Amino acid sequence: MDLMEKLAILGESARYDVSCSTSGVARANSGKGVGNASLGGICHTWTEDGRCVSLLKVLMSNQCCYDCAYCINRRSNDRPRASFEPKELADLTMAFYRRNYIEGLFLSSGVLVSPDHTVERMVRTLRLLRHTHRFRGYIHAKAIPGTSAGLLEQLGLLADRVSVNIEQCTAAGLRLLAPQKTERSIATPMRFLAGRQAAGREELARFRHAPAFIPAGQSTQVIVGASPERDRQILTFSQRLYQQFMLKRVYYSAYVPVNDDARLPALVQPPPLLREHRLYQADWLLRFYHFDVSELFLPEQADLDLEMDPKCAWALSHLDLFPIELNKADFETLLRVPGIGVRSARKIVAARRRQRLRLEDLKPFNLVMKRAGWFITCDGRYGAARFPSAAALRLLLADTAGRQRQSPLQIGLEDLGYVCQP
Repeated sequence: MDLMEKLAILGESARYDVSCSTSGVARANSGKGVGNASLGGICHTWTEDGRCVSLLKVLMSNQCCYDCAYCINRRSNDRPRASFEPKELADLTMAFYRRNYIEGLFLSSGVLVSPDHTVERMVRTLRLLRHTHRFRGYIHAKAIPGTSAGLLEQLGLLADRVSVNIEQCTAAGLRLLAPQKTERSIATPMRFLAGRQAAGREELARFRHAPAFIPAGQSTQVIVGASPERDRQILTFSQRLYQQFMLKRVYYSAYVPVNDDARLPALVQPPPLLREHRLYQADWLLRFYHFDVSELFLPEQADLDLEMDPKCAWALSHLDLFPIELNKADFETLLRVPGIGVRSARKIVAARRRQRLRLEDLKPFNLVMKRAGWFITCDGRYGAARFPSAAALRLLLADTAGRQRQSPLQIGLEDLGYVCQP
């Protein structure tokens, strides 16, 4: 099998792993190596300044001794198998980089022989890239659950980000769908990476030239819809991961049926992509908006509202707190307002030190007024024409509402058949 045939097989086999994104690390080339790592991003994504960037996303091998129910590369599937030799993959990565096809590498693998054997081959590949080819670009490597601490140490010194996929957020789901994996085999490497990363930061604080250990942090992936866990369980689990393992990010992957297995749900509808989207939105609130999981759900609620984003749903259930006055509300309160992001809140806090804000002054702050207008006053003036009833407001904030694109100041609520409350 030639190199391009291997690439076709192993590139296709890697497409179901979603846990790759922007690099999160900046490293300039000092003139002695090849390539740079940029904060702008790496994996076929759009950066904030509009650039589309890419990386080589590939498996070291799609041969696997595990038989996970949801995985296309599981042992029992009859499909073409291939493996890269470390030198083959290192040379291929450099060839693609020099042709400006890619800006970095995302490397994962099936479990070939054992976790340590697989990761050892990945380490050899990264060592060739870093030391022989002097490659300075971004590298994201997937560690296999059960990998020994010594290999994780080497992997973390060579890669910018290392991740260990959890896949299932409950022990029951893991035993059912991935019986060769255990909670301990997943948690142990994640705990080692978190501890070693903290120690690495202390070393960098004391010694300027100490080697960086996974400077872009670690991440993981959870499959949504393959097992019966509800959104509250998934987000509670994710919050615990952020607190215990200093994770940079949890990725949520909507279950796509690729195998015929009695343990898996028979999906007659498309994959739960909207549910995945809502989980990402809620996860964003946990990481950047200081929300707790318990705040995103009513006591009797187990799943997120699919009709609107979690922040709007929270605001609708706490209308007694609104509207808030932009000239008086603290930073934490501003973050709770739908349509106001972290940057907008910071701009508002900074600007009102110099002047009292009016509605006409808000345009440079990039508020999404079609949502924020219903929840704010500015210099005593309400951001909408009138304060609506809860039922009318729910209709206006729903993603399916055709009038959502209009400003609250332009919408006649009486036209919707609802009575406005003062």
